[in-house]
Amino acid sequence: MARNKIGLFFGSFNPIHNGHLMIANYMAEFSDLDQVWFVISPQNPFKNDTELLADYHRRELLMRAIGDYPRFMVSSVEFKLPKPSFTIDTLDFLEQSYPDKQFTLIMGSDQLPNFHLWKKPEKILEKYKILVYPRHSSPVTGHQSQFEIVNAPMMEISSTFIRQSIKQGKDVRFYMPELSWHYIDEMHFYR
Repeated sequence: MARNKIGLFFGSFNPIHNGHLMIANYMAEFSDLDQVWFVISPQNPFKNDTELLADYHRRELLMRAIGDYPRFMVSSVEFKLPKPSFTIDTLDFLEQSYPDKQFTLIMGSDQLPNFHLWKKPEKILEKYKILVYPRHSSPVTGHQSQFEIVNAPMMEISSTFIRQSIKQGKDVRFYMPELSWHYIDEMHFYR
């Protein structure tokens, strides 16, 4: 029996925005994936983010963002794992927990220059397919033969831009899913 193909879209999603959703939707609809799971990272080992919302707030923003769309799922699996979160540890845990699933990584081209610094990058490359979507800030170059470059639309919206804009009193509601925006506004986040 064929295993369900699950794309894992890791991120802090601080906050989730329409760019995240468009990329995930592209992967769900235009690749061989059955579903995309948004894996919320509680602590990225490469980031020191003092503006990081609490885990449960970022999970709530994601739940509101995806609604009942059946090809998306929110995963808070990394909340239970040791910190900082390392992709290979999460993958190992998911493989054991869901033997009926086949996991694929989804990542932006901005992650490629530092991929060799990840924990056990050779094991990740050996065991998992990696779909890479392009970013303007990080054009794809010739060294990525192990990765599958996906011709997804380029999204240059970022969570950093949204946080900074809110701090400056800008209205950025149209950059985000409506229900997520309302939650941020009600809770006075990032001000």
